[in-house]
Amino acid sequence: MDELVSRAKEIISKILYITVATVSDRDEPWNAPVFAAYDRDYNFYWGTYRNSQKSKNIRANPTAFLVIYDSTAPAGTGEGVYIKATALELEDLKEIKLAYDLLCVRHTAPFWKWEAVQSNAPIRLYKAVPEKVWMNSGEKKDGHYVDTRVEIKLI
Repeated sequence: MDELVSRAKEIISKILYITVATVSDRDEPWNAPVFAAYDRDYNFYWGTYRNSQKSKNIRANPTAFLVIYDSTAPAGTGEGVYIKATALELEDLKEIKLAYDLLCVRHTAPFWKWEAVQSNAPIRLYKAVPEKVWMNSGEKKDGHYVDTRVEIKLI
């Protein structure tokens, strides 16, 4: 289990983009990649246009599913981190500043100015708080490889 946790943390630290899956108020799924950062408790942060579909979905339904994986891995060798989370739009200025700083540290060239992510500006910052985390773990069933998931604890 320790090996899976170590590998999950390595993937999280290496991969800059995560996919965020959300569901609208009409139960329509939406999945989008976002540039993301994370804190020491493995809460994940990203920014997006306040009227994007994922923003609307999070306002309607805070349940989200994140996937972090290396899409360049050769077939049959990929690993991923799967996270069921509660997502929310940040409103507290201190939390917005924390998220902004984490994103700026992770991104080599800031793509939003501080003014773009607060007050009535067009970009909103979001936080996903993990509820459950899994790593993929292949095994054999009747002599055939099957892709399975193993629940892990990041902290």
